[in-house]
Order: sequence, then structure tokens, then C-alpha cells
Amino acid sequence: MNTCGPSSAYQELVPGCPAPAGPPLGVIEEVQGPVVDVRCSRLPPLHRAIYVCLNGERFTFEVHRHLDEHRVRAIALHRTSGLKRQMPVFDGGGGLQIPVTPDCLGRLLDIFGWPLDGGPPLVPEAMRPIVAAPVPLSEVAGAGDVLLTGIKVIDLLCPFVRGGKTGLFGGAGVGKTVLIMEFMNAIVRLHQGVSVFAGVGERIREGHELWHDMQDAGVMPRTLMVFGQMDESPGVRFRIGLSALTYAEYLRDTVAKEVLFLMDNAFRFVQAGSELSGLLGRMPATVGYQPTLLSEVAELQERILSTRRGSITAVEAVYVPADDMTDPAVGAILAHLDTTVILSRKQAARGIYPAVDPLASGSRAMDRSVLGDRHYRVAQRVREHLARYRNLEDIIAMLGLEALSEADRRIVHRARRLERYLTQPFFVVADHTGIAGASVPLERTLSDCEALLRGDCDGLPEDACYMQGSLAGKGGVA
Repeated sequence: MNTCGPSSAYQELVPGCPAPAGPPLGVIEEVQGPVVDVRCSRLPPLHRAIYVCLNGERFTFEVHRHLDEHRVRAIALHRTSGLKRQMPVFDGGGGLQIPVTPDCLGRLLDIFGWPLDGGPPLVPEAMRPIVAAPVPLSEVAGAGDVLLTGIKVIDLLCPFVRGGKTGLFGGAGVGKTVLIMEFMNAIVRLHQGVSVFAGVGERIREGHELWHDMQDAGVMPRTLMVFGQMDESPGVRFRIGLSALTYAEYLRDTVAKEVLFLMDNAFRFVQAGSELSGLLGRMPATVGYQPTLLSEVAELQERILSTRRGSITAVEAVYVPADDMTDPAVGAILAHLDTTVILSRKQAARGIYPAVDPLASGSRAMDRSVLGDRHYRVAQRVREHLARYRNLEDIIAMLGLEALSEADRRIVHRARRLERYLTQPFFVVADHTGIAGASVPLERTLSDCEALLRGDCDGLPEDACYMQGSLAGKGGVA
């Protein structure tokens, strides 16, 4: 376990800049935006934290490049206004470290572990570096069984894997953040686990609303939120995911609980890496992305692991530029996932929430040996009905429903009810929608879908299936 005692590293969290312990490492030679070139008497290793003192405050940088035998290029993790040439730069003694303690739950923190919620500073039991190797392969536990969420369309058609990684893909405004909030609510309510939320490049308004929504939903005491806001340095946005993941690893290893790790938004992590790449002078690669795209994504994703002590289940929102799933950043993230949930703008426009595309989404847990015969059979039949309905939509639009055969009309009517049945009111937005949230056990979802597929609900109005929990007691459903 990569920890060290709560020594002078914790001074980074204390307001003010205490007197440095040793002589300066070097001096600032040049400042360009968040990029700081430092002339050093001795070269610090890459990813070393170095700092200057300005007006009684500590300004921390992270070394990213050796320019020559005497100069390094670092990225500021604070604003650089006020910095000037020839200011002395001091060695932080190691990489960026954060304070870890069980008391971190219920808190809102920044990249350094400093509170953003107005509460007292954390009293650490240890310090952990945020840039660290994954746990050894000998200690890794494989992904486990299905992790139920109480969300019908997820549990039925693209189930989460306990200890696996799930991506929510979609453009702007299709409901990624709301779905992530509901997962946080579910993991606390159904599994008594804890959630760690990484806000990567969040707008301040979004972060403020999310924090208060979590408090109103009653899940904040078992949640830790770590924010690197949109107006901060690209160095902060690039490292905030690792900072939050370090807290998730700590909770997994010491508190030994099931941890849900959520990131909103993984694409902004890639964007921050692209900004840094340009600032460091690297030549851009495919579609303007950084040449180190694949290794940077892997550095984050390959640390999301489960051990015998506990598990980390990751759910990551991924913005899809121009709704193009072939974008290189989207492809790099897709390669690491166990479950992909594709949120469709077409579904959202039709009022289908959550706006999951049931045919494009999938999971590696969608296997008969994992799910069992009943779940697998029902899921496949639901997909078949929805796929046939989608194929017939153009014919219906041009010629009308009457042009279809009797069998196809029956499939269309049942598929429309299934599509509406897979909508669901969420707990975390109940105050906004006026509809009480619903959590549906998988067994109930399977029973309802079987009834819909058999035709037991053919006499039930379609609206009676929309935004409901279960269908128990409706249309003859037991």
C-alpha cells in the first residue's frame, strides 16, 4: 500500500506557506499561462511536486518535462497570476499527495484534499500519492456477479458487473449526470456501499446543484465528492480523476466496503490531457488529440480494480463529440469497459427517460451462464421485439399501421408498451418532476416483461406503462 505518514506533505493543505525546510531547487525562468519553466540546480524527477511561496500562500506545480540538463517544464495546479521570473522554487519532496481518513465521507474536496464545503480540514491518518502503480496482479480479484441498480432498462438489457467498469455515452443534454446521480442513490440504498464522485471539469453551477441534490436525497453521508472545476488549470482537471480514485482505493483497502466510483465527465479528462500536450510542445496526433491518448486513458482506467478486501465499480459519463461514437477519445475509453450504456438523443426527444438505446447498449455480463436462462431469454426477446419495431417504423410512417401483417401489428403494440415500461421515475429528480422515484427489483422486471411479451397487457393503455415502477395489479399482471 502506497502510504506514508502525515508528515510535512500535509503542509500543502494548510493555509499559508510555512518556511521551506531546505535551499531552493531553482528559480522560475518563464511563465506562459499554466506552464512554468524552472531552471534547477538539480533535476527533479517527472511528476515531482514543486512549489513557490507568494503572499504567504503555496503555489504547487507538477513536473511534466525535462527540457535539458538544467531546466524542467511544469504545469501549475493554481492560478499563475503574480508569479514572476527569478522567484525561488522549492522541492515538495515527492509527488502530489492527499490526506486520507474515513472521515472523508460526506465531504466535498478539491484536488489537494482541501475542503470546498466550508467544513474543517481533514485530519489525515496517512498521505497517499495520487500517481501510483495499480495493485499487483496477484492481489487483483476478477469482476464478480451482476450489480443490481433497481433501474429496469439497465438491469434487464445492460447489467452492471460488480467490480467492473461502465460507460454512459451520449451528447449534451441526454441525461448522463441524472443517471449517475441515481446510481449513487442506488448503491447507498440497495448495497450499503459508499460512493466517490469525481467532477472533472464540472461547471460550478453543476457542482453546486449536484452537491445539494445529494444532500436532499440523503446519500451525502456515504458519499465523497472531489471536484476539479472548469475554470481551474488543465493540470487540475487532468489529475482530479486520479485524486478521486486514490480516495476510492483507500476506502476499498481500509474501510473494506463496496465502492462506487463515478466520473463526470471522462471526456473532459481527455480534453485536459490534450491541453497539456499542446502546452508541453508535443505534436498532435489523430483528429488533434495528444499522441499519448491511449496511455493516459489506461493510466486511469487500469487502476480501477477490485481486490479481496473490497471492490471498486466504476460508472463514467462520457461526452460524445457531435454524437460520433467513432471519435478517438470515445474509442480509447470504450476499450476498457465491461458495460456500455448508449444514451440516445432520439429517445430523449420522444420523452423516453432514461434515454437508453436498448439495441446499441450492451454488457459482457449478457451471457446465459452469468444471468441464468430466464433473464437471458427475457432480455433477448425484449431486444427482438424492439429491433423488429425499429425496422418497421419507416413502413408505419409511410403506409400506416394497417399495412402490417397481424403478427407484426401485435409485435409493434407489445414493443411500444415495452419501450414505455422501460422508462422510470428517479428518486434524485422527484422534486423537479413531481413523480415519486421508483426502484424495481430484477425479479419484478422479468415478471412484468414476460407478461408484456405474452400479451397479458395487450388491453392496457400505453400511457399506463409510462413512467411507472412495476405493473403489479395492472392489466391482469400478478
